[in-house]
Amino acid sequence: MARYILAIDQGTSSTKTLIFDEAGKAVAKASAPLTSYYEGSFAEQAPQEILDNVLDSVAACFSQFQARGGAVADIVTCGISNQRETFVIWDKQGAPLYNAVLWQCKRSVEICARLASDATASRLIRERTGLIIDPYFSGTKVLWLYENVARVRAAIDAGEAYFGTVDTWLLYKLSGGRCYFTDYTNASRTMFFNLRTLDWDAELLALFGLSKLNLPAIKPSSAAFGATDLGGLLPSPLGIGAMIGDSHAAAFGEGCYYTGAAKATMGTGCSILMNVGNAVKDSRNGMVSTICWSTGDKVQYALEGVIVTCGATIEWVKQELGLFSDSAQTEGLALSVPDNGGVYLVPAFSGLGAPHWDMGRKASISGLTFGSSRAHIVRAALESIPYQIKDVISAMEADTGILLRQLMTDGGISGNKFIMQFLADLLGKEVANIGIADVSALGAGYLAGLHAGVFASIESLAGLHKQGSVFRPAGDGRLAGFYEGWKRAVGGA
Repeated sequence: MARYILAIDQGTSSTKTLIFDEAGKAVAKASAPLTSYYEGSFAEQAPQEILDNVLDSVAACFSQFQARGGAVADIVTCGISNQRETFVIWDKQGAPLYNAVLWQCKRSVEICARLASDATASRLIRERTGLIIDPYFSGTKVLWLYENVARVRAAIDAGEAYFGTVDTWLLYKLSGGRCYFTDYTNASRTMFFNLRTLDWDAELLALFGLSKLNLPAIKPSSAAFGATDLGGLLPSPLGIGAMIGDSHAAAFGEGCYYTGAAKATMGTGCSILMNVGNAVKDSRNGMVSTICWSTGDKVQYALEGVIVTCGATIEWVKQELGLFSDSAQTEGLALSVPDNGGVYLVPAFSGLGAPHWDMGRKASISGLTFGSSRAHIVRAALESIPYQIKDVISAMEADTGILLRQLMTDGGISGNKFIMQFLADLLGKEVANIGIADVSALGAGYLAGLHAGVFASIESLAGLHKQGSVFRPAGDGRLAGFYEGWKRAVGGA
């Protein structure tokens, strides 16, 4: 009998549902859009709409699967990946006490400043969680709700408030309130989790005044989380064998199984996650320490660096400078000149992220002469992406003493061959793309399949995907000089 894996990737703008076969091939896929609500610095979603969105996506995927001759009874396990840091707080009846607060929400800026001014709090947060004090992470926004929403405060003080990131909220509702769990990766993004003990940190919770907040039990990413009939879409309950944050799921799906393997998701911005082995590695260079992925017998840690502007740079050059009409033209334009002609574009439109963390920095274009053409500017825009990734990888190597072995890539920008080859040349390492767009769903599916015995081992997963593109260093000796020019441009404005 064929065995299939259901993978649910609940993202910020949509939920994607895929069904994978035993070879890791997607045999059905569907997506349902999800609405977010923005007002000023607030960013929210409706908790019930998140749940309904997931069920709509699953129903559409099942319909496609069955239309192609598949039987839902042959689905043996389910894995869930989710938008990280977004959370819900609900009461003992399972009713939300407030909207889901998105990872994008900036309402807790003043609370972050208050915590950052407290030397003890800053030290404890950094040492215990591996995180920087920033509204991006869940904890300070939970504190904002406690201080500003009477209903939430009363429930927490009474010990009747339940916290969960999106994975936990979905599990709780899909299991009829019977299962209240999260995994290490999602827990590691809350500012409540101790990376070394792999548990909630009581001292930090007391520091925040949130000791009475109910928190889910924590498991490895590949584990028994419970069962669900998906709101009646299945005739009998299906086991959930994996839950994991989406960026971590992508790292696993792309094969970052070993120390020194890294992935870069190149979209509007860029998230770089590097597997640093089975022990926490602290950063002195602007990285975040986190969990990479985990199974029942193995926990792999990671450093993460976030680049604020990646594909958004190309879009800005297109829309505001009008140097091309289609992003596909950029590759040819960049290759039409032998180098950038000394032109550098530092894309600090919203400041510079890791490892610089200079959020007051402004974007700049430097090195222009009468000999500069639009091709030089376009090439400089494309080159800014590999340069920023090199900055992050170099910082990770300096923090850990671990050298990059291979960089896996995903996201729309990874289709640009100029950027990929330049990146390989700049890093001096292979840069690969496995050729699968839905790597977060794939990672969740792999982890669920491991728990269910569909896949024999992590090692067996490595041979499932041989297709895709691999870019190898061409030995261009000019790159070191180009990179020095980039560093001068970053530091010069």
